[in-house]
Amino acid sequence: MKCMDVLTKDPVCCLPGDTVEQAARLMKKEDVGPIPVIESRQSKKLLGIVTDRDMAVKVVAEGRDNKKTKVEEIMTRNPVTCHPNDDLQVALDAMAQHQIRRVPVVDDQGRITGIIAQADVATRTDDPEKTADVVEEISRPSIH
Repeated sequence: MKCMDVLTKDPVCCLPGDTVEQAARLMKKEDVGPIPVIESRQSKKLLGIVTDRDMAVKVVAEGRDNKKTKVEEIMTRNPVTCHPNDDLQVALDAMAQHQIRRVPVVDDQGRITGIIAQADVATRTDDPEKTADVVEEISRPSIH
């Protein structure tokens, strides 16, 4: 299987200058935890990704103002990505290696085309063993 076979197309995105409050409202409305951050609506060039965990750890836990804090201040820059024509195993290996649950899918110009989440692997492949392996690798405690 290729990444394009399991990705969620055209994920909802936000801009670096959006406030954390705006991004959080978008997460709630769309029922998602991660939001890719793009340069502009026109270019769709991926700059980073912001997650609900980023908001909890970097805004709420630090007592920052979600109405003033910009997404670019808390996002993960240059996230791990894959391409639509990559073998799905590339995305799965990236998830396991980096212990991440989502991998943005970009084209050759770095524009977001989709996102692969752990749930996409579970629901869009016919390989329960592969799903179990991915979940196990992502969830393995890291040793520092």
